[in-house]
Amino acid sequence: MSEELREAARRAARAMIEARVLEDKLRSLYKAGQIVGGVYLGRGQEALSGVLGTQLQQGTDVFAPLIRDQAGRTGFGEEILDVTRTYLGSVEGPMRGRDGNIHRGRPEMGMPAMISHLGAAVSVVTGMLLARRLKGRLDGVVGATCIGDGGTSTGAFHEGLNLAAVEQLPLVVVVANNQYAYSTPNTRQFRGDLFDRAAGYGIRGWKARGNSLMDCLDKVGGAVAAARAGEGPQLVVADLLRLGGHGEHDDGAYVADALKAGELGRDCLEVAKEELLEAGLVDESLWNQWEEKAREEVTAAVAQTQREAAPDARQEDWRAMKGLAPEGNF
Repeated sequence: MSEELREAARRAARAMIEARVLEDKLRSLYKAGQIVGGVYLGRGQEALSGVLGTQLQQGTDVFAPLIRDQAGRTGFGEEILDVTRTYLGSVEGPMRGRDGNIHRGRPEMGMPAMISHLGAAVSVVTGMLLARRLKGRLDGVVGATCIGDGGTSTGAFHEGLNLAAVEQLPLVVVVANNQYAYSTPNTRQFRGDLFDRAAGYGIRGWKARGNSLMDCLDKVGGAVAAARAGEGPQLVVADLLRLGGHGEHDDGAYVADALKAGELGRDCLEVAKEELLEAGLVDESLWNQWEEKAREEVTAAVAQTQREAAPDARQEDWRAMKGLAPEGNF
């Protein structure tokens, strides 16, 4: 294993750990009544998302995360304070206290705010890549976004991916096939394998084990490298299981016990630790240090955010994004 690959695995693992610690804290704050609105956790998806985020380059690439992509956000460089300030309604946050959950972003750094309309981000990133081509700024750039199995049935998913294929844009679409679109199982959503859809668009497909850090690194890393090398759009389909309900308001009782007890039900963070220990990339002491550092950083961010002011409507100019230049940065 090359040193580059070894370091990539460590970066992704750290993003996974930080995301899990952060979201465990968000869960506690939500249950304590300190967060208004929905809380959607990426538990079970951190390997897939964390690898994607760490394979992209902030300031060069475009990354449009979905609701369970905190690990990807972290890997891409999102600051913990951006997260805590948004959830707790601080006026200092990127959304200036106007949004209480996951609809936050930093478009000027290549991360558009999350869109609730599933599939829409595929079209948005495709448009951003096309805009960069027209401006002569597309060389070496990758645009990536995530979607769940349910979102692959939307028109926006089809339209965006089809246009990207026709234009041969460097788009990577990562499908987290967590077996349920909210509470609707795959068997009631589509027939066949989502992986086979890549051939329908005339693009390359990749099949990943979504709870394996090393397999995600191989497949997602390969897809990003292929897109960056000019090989056109890439579709990665990763089988996994979200380890909870659709959101913290949902107990996920509809998830089949057999899935929970099977290979897909294994916690990707535990799998990642096993893989890295076996490969000699970490030891118990280093892993524990990463966890402790994450806890310290999350605790400090929450404490700082709780001291900050809420927005004042009398002084607010109601710009959607703080610090975004009028012409944007596509």
